[in-house]
Amino acid sequence: MKRLYGLIGNPLQQSFSKSFFDSYFLKHNIYDAEFVNFQLNSVEQLPELLQSETRIIGLSVTHPFKELVLNTLHALDPISKSIGAVNCIRIHQKKYFGFNTDVTGFEKSIRPFLSPSHQPALILGTGGAAKAVKFALHKLQWPCKLVGRNNPIQDYSYTELTQEHIRHFKFIIQTTPLGMGNLKDQLPPLPYEGIGNSHFVMDLIYNPEKTPFLKAAEARGALILNGLDMLKFQAIESWKIWNLLSD
Repeated sequence: MKRLYGLIGNPLQQSFSKSFFDSYFLKHNIYDAEFVNFQLNSVEQLPELLQSETRIIGLSVTHPFKELVLNTLHALDPISKSIGAVNCIRIHQKKYFGFNTDVTGFEKSIRPFLSPSHQPALILGTGGAAKAVKFALHKLQWPCKLVGRNNPIQDYSYTELTQEHIRHFKFIIQTTPLGMGNLKDQLPPLPYEGIGNSHFVMDLIYNPEKTPFLKAAEARGALILNGLDMLKFQAIESWKIWNLLSD
């Protein structure tokens, strides 16, 4: 019987996780595992899923459940506890353990592109992904601020941002769902005139390859990066956790 892994979230049509793991299993001659997308209407369906699919060993977690799933878990690792969000669940002896591999995925994906001139950073969004990015930047001792919509943890609202703010923040990270799925034509309301060729602009979305946000930044001369490499790095880290593997 094959070991079962999967992804929970909603919607999942844009996700590459299944195709990534299908290719990963093939490349590494892993024939006793399969990866399935489990689109849930609410996080309350997770216990029912785990009771019905007893082969599940590990789950990836995506929008909108990274924070909502916390109350269904038995324990959190120190990083996910500090962040307040998980994107990786390990199931062992009928208990559910939460981890956050977005931190590692983000760090590794930006490493080839980030330079000291890309300080400070501006994070668009206040959800689970934004919290992981903030944690990673603090770990790198990279100054950063959060932009949100009436969230207590935000430093700025979108309406407060001026061209001067955008010029000041040389590394801008987009962590919201704007640009994918039903929101594929939308982009954050920023004064894009402030972006120039000294900016590094990242969108955690990877499908489409270039969101309207990235296109707008690229048109202003910015270095751009989507979230595909982050997905790959965090997925490999999750695989290690699910199977208790080390480097």
